[in-house]
Amino acid sequence: MSGGEEAGARPVWSRDFGLFFVARAVAQLGDTMLPVALAAGLLLHGYGAGAVGLALAATSAAFAGLIVFGGVIADRFSTRKLMIGADLVRLCTQSLAAVLFFSGHVVLWQICAIGFVNGVAGAVFQPGVASTVRRLATDVQGANGAVRIAEAAAQLAGPALAGLLVGFASPGAVFTAHATTYGISALCLMLLRLPARTRPSDGDDTSRGTRAFRADLAEGWREFRARTWLWGVIAVWCVYMITVWGPTVPLVAAEVVQQHGPRFYGLINSAFGAGTVVGGLLALRLRPRRMLRAGAMGIFAFAGFPVTVGLGLGVPAMAAGAAVAGAGMAFWSVMWATSVQTQVPADVLNRIHAYDVAGSLAMMPVGQSIAGPAAATLGADRVLLVAGGMSLVVAGALLSVRSIRDLVRADAAAKLGAAPVPEEERVRLSGGTEAGPRGTEGCGHE
Repeated sequence: MSGGEEAGARPVWSRDFGLFFVARAVAQLGDTMLPVALAAGLLLHGYGAGAVGLALAATSAAFAGLIVFGGVIADRFSTRKLMIGADLVRLCTQSLAAVLFFSGHVVLWQICAIGFVNGVAGAVFQPGVASTVRRLATDVQGANGAVRIAEAAAQLAGPALAGLLVGFASPGAVFTAHATTYGISALCLMLLRLPARTRPSDGDDTSRGTRAFRADLAEGWREFRARTWLWGVIAVWCVYMITVWGPTVPLVAAEVVQQHGPRFYGLINSAFGAGTVVGGLLALRLRPRRMLRAGAMGIFAFAGFPVTVGLGLGVPAMAAGAAVAGAGMAFWSVMWATSVQTQVPADVLNRIHAYDVAGSLAMMPVGQSIAGPAAATLGADRVLLVAGGMSLVVAGALLSVRSIRDLVRADAAAKLGAAPVPEEERVRLSGGTEAGPRGTEGCGHE
């Protein structure tokens, strides 16, 4: 299945977008239940916290390591069929995990192997999300905002539901529920009717099918590099993951639990989730002409989360900081996702999205791994204050790059009669060298 501009795009709340919305919301609900199930189940069977981390890492490592290849596959075949297949694989793996926990025969390497397979399936599934949103909705920003709100609601409800299932039943019940969510997602995607995509002008099914996998991978990388605003954001985001998000998550958890107890940590997490819902609602209503510039303002808001904890303020102040941070990050995520989905040609969108996800996640383990040594050396409070300061630096860095801050939203450029093909894209299509796009910093408004 090859790309081009899609015909027959639908309004946001069509039947088909509703099915996709339900699929994403239900699957996200199950995914947020998984850490609780793994922690409770492995600890109950005599394993320690390190085993829980290893089981989670097996999934994340497979996902981050293979998603770029998943993007190539998604651009070569039917994304809907790939997503259905990935959901069915995870339906089977999580059902198997449920059987293991119900039987009491829990072996760590088996759980890690199941997690690895889930990560592979996720790497095949995720690249198709971006192109599916673009094909289902004319209002891509509204669609992304709606999906983000659903994900935030799932993050609020999932851990609580998992806790109830563990308390009243067993960890196996959580895995059963998780498997069911993938079944529901697969069913919704089976009922989905995607508009047909037109063929690209430079190829057909034969040339597309016989093209070497490596060539497709290389083409995706060239397309990624050709957009200064795109790789510029990812480069800055790597710094963000190392210095802000990576240290903030574990250190906030440790500080709040030690000082106030796990109940208040759950409250602060809920405040973050509630803020995420607010940010998604704002993204549904606000239509900035320069989306990445507006989104970067949301990253400034994240500073309140680590800073309130680092300063040792009370729980209400921490919850307020978390809520503001959640709103800011949700608003940024919708602005960013919409920019990628509307500015990138459809025939390479899945590969570009895969590079986006891989680049965004690559440095998170680094930030998490240095959090402990940095806290032991400087103190957790100081590391969190540095993280708050670095969130301001990261937002400022995004705004300092002209091609990022001045990128005009695709529909606004069309209304103004702007050229539909930017300078960077013209260089690519005319066979120009790689030096051309790199030498036109700030001119690549796609």
